[in-house]
Amino acid sequence: MQAVTHHGRETAYEVIDRGADGPPICFVHGSGGSRTVWTGQHRLADRYPIVTVDLSGHGDSDDIDASAGYSALSAYTDDVLAVVEATGAEVLVGNSLGGAVVLQLLLERDADPEAAVLTGTGARLGVLDDLLTWLKSDFERAIEFLHGPDRLFHDPDADVRERSMELMADTGQAVTRRDFLTCHEFDVRDRLDEIAVPTLAVYGEHDQLTPPRFHEFLADEIEEGRRAEIEDAAHLAMIERPDAFNGVVEAFLADLEN
Repeated sequence: MQAVTHHGRETAYEVIDRGADGPPICFVHGSGGSRTVWTGQHRLADRYPIVTVDLSGHGDSDDIDASAGYSALSAYTDDVLAVVEATGAEVLVGNSLGGAVVLQLLLERDADPEAAVLTGTGARLGVLDDLLTWLKSDFERAIEFLHGPDRLFHDPDADVRERSMELMADTGQAVTRRDFLTCHEFDVRDRLDEIAVPTLAVYGEHDQLTPPRFHEFLADEIEEGRRAEIEDAAHLAMIERPDAFNGVVEAFLADLEN
């Protein structure tokens, strides 16, 4: 684990570099997660240096005193930009809230990556009212709901589901609720045409949290947008079907090189 200091706090990240000569890829997790959700993407390090980041208040990163919404999203975006600058990452990959962070970075920061991958996310990320209520009053119920069929996972192994539930519980109620409230306020649907970076929208076939149509909209509205489906997966396709997910990312980047 490494860390970069910025804005008075430390942001933790991990680098897996096996001497590959492809463009470094920075992966950004979603609500209630950490850099550990990208373990299945370490396999890509044979071709690309891999960087995985803990957003503020997650994993090993310092927390922030920021309200949910634009303030928290801006702080998370600062986290990623600091890691990108420290590591020279040239490709950004964001899941769910991490996708919102990547979009925010592309729209609001002085960054010019070679490409972006948005997975399990959207230009607007409204959250169910019941889930927002449970995140405030019954965190265990919220975690159970999110781990129900075709939400975070389609048909996961029991140990995968259990580890995911433990990770969200470890992140804690306050930070996880801040994440989802930040998602709930996020909406850049009218700004996607400002993005000039080649972008791949990757969705799980069965994802009910950010369904395929969210990704179709991203691909249609971003000038150099494309989309890819991961069969037999839901919101966390990179965990549930890592080989398939890695394959579409590799094919996307290889196509850009040609």
